[in-house]
Amino acid sequence: MENQTTFGKSDYTIDNIQLFRDVPDAQPLLANCPVIRVQPGERVADSSSRGGRLFIVLRGALEVEPVALQSGFVDGTVTRVLPGECVGELSVLDEETSPQMITATLDTDLLMVEADQLWKLIEESNGVARNLLRLLSFRVRTANAQLRRRQKVGEFYRQLSTLDGLTGLHNRAWLDENLPVCVLEAHRNQRPLSVVMIDLDYFKRFNDTHGHLAGDDALKTASKVLKSALRPTDFAARYGGEEMLVILPDSSQEAGALVARRLCEHMRQAAVFADMRQPLPHITASFGVAALQSGQDVPALLAAADSALYRAKEAGRDRVAEAN
Repeated sequence: MENQTTFGKSDYTIDNIQLFRDVPDAQPLLANCPVIRVQPGERVADSSSRGGRLFIVLRGALEVEPVALQSGFVDGTVTRVLPGECVGELSVLDEETSPQMITATLDTDLLMVEADQLWKLIEESNGVARNLLRLLSFRVRTANAQLRRRQKVGEFYRQLSTLDGLTGLHNRAWLDENLPVCVLEAHRNQRPLSVVMIDLDYFKRFNDTHGHLAGDDALKTASKVLKSALRPTDFAARYGGEEMLVILPDSSQEAGALVARRLCEHMRQAAVFADMRQPLPHITASFGVAALQSGQDVPALLAAADSALYRAKEAGRDRVAEAN
């Protein structure tokens, strides 16, 4: 960095500096502050810089990039600082080293205000203190908005990670995490819970006959049947391959069997092929229903539903069977 002159001897005035807007009495207090010239790509400050100071862009531009925190987290947001704007006020206020890397992107003239000089300006000018509060308020609102956006993006990707890419149903990872929670809550609140295990009938034969793309369409169609027929409080997940599982909170085995019979009928009416000269049903499914018993855990509940599903298949498929 080249020490070009002092603010009082330069051609710059405080008229366009945000921090000193409407504070004409601040000009004499800045007279001896240095104006430095920085070349493109030259670093102004980083986490190794000692001593808090404020940098005000008079000409050119700076790029501010946060550096890694102790936790190892790096906030990737890069901010541009343009003429009239400042950076570094937080390092002055909290007396910490800068958590930012500040680099010039153009030929840049900077007004550099040391910490003790900024505190003097704040103490002697209400206008400077007011403008600084406005600046900090803006920074806080901007940071909060960025956090909200990141939370929304994080939630979006979290949901993607728990959904099956083909069917849009919850995936096995979601099921392994959330079914135990549903079972625990049902036991704790002494509320009924039932599950329905579903298997598309003769799915291998369907794939061999119509091709794997049609098989994918059949899985998508089956998932739409589940989504359209369930309550908002129910859950549907792809258990694996052509198997799916429905979780029905606050539902007895009798209620679960009613839901399963409805799903079975809807599956018969579901169209996989656009060519409706193919007679319905295009696909059918077998259903095994089991209700949570006192003291029963997740593996036992799933085993009961799977045993009922096996009986539905043995009885001819395209039907519902209940756990004993």
